[in-house]
Amino acid sequence: MPVPQTVHNCRVLPYLDPADRRPVESLSVVVCSYTTERWDDLCRSVDSVLADDAPALQVVIVIDHNDELFALAAARFVDDLRIILRRNTGKRGLSGARNTGVEAADGEVVAFLDDDAAVQPGWSRALLSHYEDPRVVGVGGHAAPVWPQGRPLWMPAEFDWVVGCSYVGQPDRVALVRNPLGCNMSLRRSVFTHLGGFRSEVGRVGSVPVGGEETELFLRLRARRPSDRVLLDPAAAVRHWVSPDRATPRYFLSRCYHEGLSKAVVTRLAAAPGSLDSEQSYATRVLPRAVAREAVSPRRGGRRRAAMMVLGLGATTAGYVRGALARRSGWA
Repeated sequence: MPVPQTVHNCRVLPYLDPADRRPVESLSVVVCSYTTERWDDLCRSVDSVLADDAPALQVVIVIDHNDELFALAAARFVDDLRIILRRNTGKRGLSGARNTGVEAADGEVVAFLDDDAAVQPGWSRALLSHYEDPRVVGVGGHAAPVWPQGRPLWMPAEFDWVVGCSYVGQPDRVALVRNPLGCNMSLRRSVFTHLGGFRSEVGRVGSVPVGGEETELFLRLRARRPSDRVLLDPAAAVRHWVSPDRATPRYFLSRCYHEGLSKAVVTRLAAAPGSLDSEQSYATRVLPRAVAREAVSPRRGGRRRAAMMVLGLGATTAGYVRGALARRSGWA
């Protein structure tokens, strides 16, 4: 079951001598945007970061091949010296936009925030506190969905990853993970020097519901630097707005299918055995229990949620199989 965040190890980190700790002195936050339809979301996102408490804060706004949106952003943010505005100079899509943001960033740590997400108070402090440990190279946080008219009865919380949010099954305390959610994650800038950037073969392009670019990057990191640590801290929280078009069964199934496609590409790029072990464990352990629970739940919509989990797993599997067959047959 392809899911964007998986637990790698939930044990407490080994003791680190206080003398080995060093506070992080600067933070760059990259926010990428591609459409004027999310202009208000973009403003809310940037304003929430600027209102948070962080050392040497810098916000890098990257506009993905949209001249009208770039003009709006230039007029709105031109006077704030904490903000750098850039056009995506790479291939159209989220991966290229993020790489452009990294190139412009000066911070010791680079965080990535979706343009429809807003940080909660204490977000930057929660992220940066873990980087005092030199073994930690990445930290992500929690993302709570904000639904347009409340959570749909049919929407299972186990599938909130479909809308880019935290889901049932993730750790509820600080834990080691394989990769964080893409809408709320951070890395030491030095990681990009060693690994390169996000791969353009995966990642969202416009409104096409694909993903996987952060999974591939962190798999690459784990393969090349296995001793490095990536953490999830639920205290580093954001609220993630869900647009009405994403709160529908049609989008749900489309997103699941495209996630399967992207995970097939990630598997090929990672070329590492067991790269999707966490997804398989989630599909065989977490989801069956959730389906059984919801099928007999007295709460409204239980059977619909159980049915959507089965359909979502089926759509994701179909996408993965389609992507794997295409790769073998030379179609993609």
